[in-house]
Amino acid sequence: MSLEPDVALEEFLTAIRAHFAAAAHRTSDTDPRVEATYMALADAFEIYEDALYTAYDEVTPFELFDDVEDAKADDAEDLDEEDLEDTDDDLEEDDYLDDEALEDDDSDEDDADDSEDASTKP
Repeated sequence: MSLEPDVALEEFLTAIRAHFAAAAHRTSDTDPRVEATYMALADAFEIYEDALYTAYDEVTPFELFDDVEDAKADDAEDLDEEDLEDTDDDLEEDDYLDDEALEDDDSDEDDADDSEDASTKP
């Protein structure tokens, strides 16, 4: 059963105000009123977004924190060793500097320093 979007919006706004009041007057880091209003706010948001989508085919630009964390965990679980190895295979050998190239770069810098020193000596 879906609420009308305007009713769901009012309930969402009420939940926001209740959460704000609980947070502003918290008695400790583990105040159960803050946690309860947090959960009520999350529920009210989901109901509002569902009502908005059902009525107008529209969504909000927000995601619930738990949903974002769940999505990240799902993405991480989808990666396996083979996927990680494939990523390394995509890089070409030219993407890596070998020791010889590094030595050549260092010697070029030394040559430039030597030529500057020679031009400043009397």
